[in-house]
Amino acid sequence: MTPAVRTVAPVTDPVPLVFDSPHSGSIYPDDFRHAIDRMTLRRSEDAHVEELFAPAVREGAYLVHALFPRCYVDPNRNSDDIDLSMIDGTWDGEVNPTFKTLQRGVGLIWKDMKAFGPVYDRKLTAAEIRHRIDGFWRPYHQELQRMLDELHGAHGQVLHVNCHSMASMGDRTTEDGEVPRPDFVIGDRDGSTCSPRMTDCVVETLRQLGYSVAVNDPYKGFELVRRHGRPQDGRHSIQIEINRRLYMDEATLSKVEGFLPLEENLTVLTRALCDLARDPSRL
Repeated sequence: MTPAVRTVAPVTDPVPLVFDSPHSGSIYPDDFRHAIDRMTLRRSEDAHVEELFAPAVREGAYLVHALFPRCYVDPNRNSDDIDLSMIDGTWDGEVNPTFKTLQRGVGLIWKDMKAFGPVYDRKLTAAEIRHRIDGFWRPYHQELQRMLDELHGAHGQVLHVNCHSMASMGDRTTEDGEVPRPDFVIGDRDGSTCSPRMTDCVVETLRQLGYSVAVNDPYKGFELVRRHGRPQDGRHSIQIEINRRLYMDEATLSKVEGFLPLEENLTVLTRALCDLARDPSRL
């Protein structure tokens, strides 16, 4: 079976801080059988995001990242976020599709890429979908939950940073429309998934580094921060969206000159979050 998830432990004294990258996986399972061109499909990846945050382990943080592509099965969706029209036959599980699933085709299993066309030229069987959930989606969630629980148990609190990248421009299908995006969008679901001090730490550190930063616009955070962010219990989750033009060519997915400076600046951010994680009184 294609591996689902990798966890990289810190190489120095650990702190209760976990970065996770659910959308940077690029190992395409043999049973995917997509109809759309592979390079077009790869536009859905948050390419290289796990590499940008890889130096975090030298600062004491953990890094969890998916190895499979989000368009195969999306860890940042709930397992019941399913479009029944994609299934050949009946589905015996719960179904609760979101707006993005029904209107944009980007739910637990991606259906189409709008301007680029449908992902499949067929319907999927219930067995295929169950295999993706049990073999990929569930192991990712279990591993992230395990890490967060272990660190929370050891320290009484844990900080979780959910890492993504975004296209430099919105389009007619996105929340913000056809407009240029800032360097970063920080999401805490309107202050519900982490302490305000964690949000302030991320936003102010990035702004001091010279970046333009928006908060909860157009991205507030989705399933993973919703699931794990309970600040009242000492569990703080925040989402970071990085503008892809900062570090890669969006057409070819190749890294550009800005990759290394961005990686260095994200390490500065990691150090600020490590300092916050070490001192519970600051949260």
